[in-house]
Amino acid sequence: MIEARVTVTLKTGVLDPQGKAIEGALAALGFADVGAVRQGKVFDIVLEDGDPQAARARLEAMCEKLLANTVIEDYAITLPPAR
Repeated sequence: MIEARVTVTLKTGVLDPQGKAIEGALAALGFADVGAVRQGKVFDIVLEDGDPQAARARLEAMCEKLLANTVIEDYAITLPPAR
């Protein structure tokens, strides 16, 4: 069993209105030192397959087909360290 994390974020240069809204709200709450905020989403996925290479390939397929809109989003896959 492999517990993986997929982080999906907007590509650099893509307008992020939610990030801008969060940035403004943080400033209004007194966190004036925040320069920029980009928002994203995180998926924690448990795979039954214990092979890390096969797991990475399956996770990449999931991202390409459903989890990320690869036109405007990037994704990063984090697997536990090899034992």
